[in-house]
Amino acid sequence: MTNAQANTTTARASRLRVCVIGTGKVSDEHLRFVSASPRTTLEAVCDLSPSLASYARDMWKARASYTDYREMLGAVKPDVVHVVTPPHTHAMLVRDCLMAGAHVLCEKPITPTLAEYETLHALAAERGVRLMENHNYRFNGPTLELERLVGAGEIGDVTEVEVRMVLPIRGGGRYADVNLPHPSHRMPAGVLHEFISHLGYLALRFAPGPVDCWARWANLGGGTLFRFDDLDSGYRTASGACARIRFACNQAPDCFTLTLRGTKGMAHADLFQPHVLVNKQRKGGAQLSPLVNQWVAGKVLRRASVQNFRNKVMQRTPYEGLGTMLGLVYDALATGGPAPVSSEDTRAVLGLIDRLVALQGAAPSATRAGGAA
Repeated sequence: MTNAQANTTTARASRLRVCVIGTGKVSDEHLRFVSASPRTTLEAVCDLSPSLASYARDMWKARASYTDYREMLGAVKPDVVHVVTPPHTHAMLVRDCLMAGAHVLCEKPITPTLAEYETLHALAAERGVRLMENHNYRFNGPTLELERLVGAGEIGDVTEVEVRMVLPIRGGGRYADVNLPHPSHRMPAGVLHEFISHLGYLALRFAPGPVDCWARWANLGGGTLFRFDDLDSGYRTASGACARIRFACNQAPDCFTLTLRGTKGMAHADLFQPHVLVNKQRKGGAQLSPLVNQWVAGKVLRRASVQNFRNKVMQRTPYEGLGTMLGLVYDALATGGPAPVSSEDTRAVLGLIDRLVALQGAAPSATRAGGAA
C-alpha cells in the first residue's frame, strides 16, 4: 500500500459513520450533505418502503438500505443517525438510536411536549451521546443577516418580532386527504404542530424569555379532519419586547416572513423568496432617510428577483440553511464544541409550544398564560 492509499484509508476510518432514517422530501437535504461531507460516510438509509430506500441508497451512494431501522442499527452500529420521519414516530426512533450509542439529529418537533423531550435528553446524557433538534431556518441567509443587523446595532434594541407563515394546507396534499388522514392530525395542535416549531425558534432567537403568552386557535375551514388551521399567538418578554407568531392557510400568497422592529429601525426578511429589507436612519438625516431606504429596497428587490429565478431553475429550496447547520453539527461532533442548536434552545421552543397548546379552547378574554417558561 502506498502512502497516499494509507492516508486515504486513515481518513475514511476517521469519518463518522452516518445512517438516515426516512427518505421523504426533506431527507434529500440531509443525504446531500452527508454524502458529500469529508467528515462523514453514508453507511445506510432506511425507509418502510423498499423502493424508496433502495432509490435513496443508489441516488446518494449509501453502502446499504434497510426497511427495519433496528436491523440497521444492529448491523451498521452508526456514530450518528438522522431521524427524518413524521413527528409521531420521533420519540420511539430517537430512543432506540440513543440506546444503540449513536448521536441523534432529529427533525422538528423532536417530541410533542417538553416532558417527553426531557426523558430523551436524560437518556442521551446517560449514554454519553448528543441529541439535537433541527432548527434549519435559523441558519438561512436572511435570518443570519438579521442576526448581523441586530448584533451591529443597526436597528437598535429589538422591541417587536413577528413570524408569519401562510401555507394552503387545506388545498390538497398530504394533510388534506380525508380518506388517509396524516398522522400529524393526532398531535396536540394537529398538523399545525409541524409548523409552530419553526415559528417558535425564530421568535425566541430575537425575543427570548417569554413571560406572558396568548393564543387564538381556530378551525376556519370547518370539518372534523383539521383540529386547527389558523393560529394567532404571541408573548411578551421580561424586557418588554413583544413577539407575534402567526400561521394561516386562507390567505395568499404563500409566505414565511420574519420582521424585527427596533429602537432605531426595522428589518424584514422573506425566507421563501429570500431577501432582507432594512428601514433605518440613513446618511442625510430624517428628511432623506425615507427616500434612501426606498432606493436601497428597490435595488435589493431587483437583485432578489434575479437570484430567486435562478433558485427556481436550479430547484434550490428554502431548506438552504440546513446545510449550514449540518456543517456546524459535524464541526461540534468532531471538536467536542457546542452544538449549533443547544438543549436549552430546544427546551425553550418546546416550553413555548406547551404553553400555546395549553391555551386551546380558552375564551378570547382568557387566552393568556403568565409566568416564566
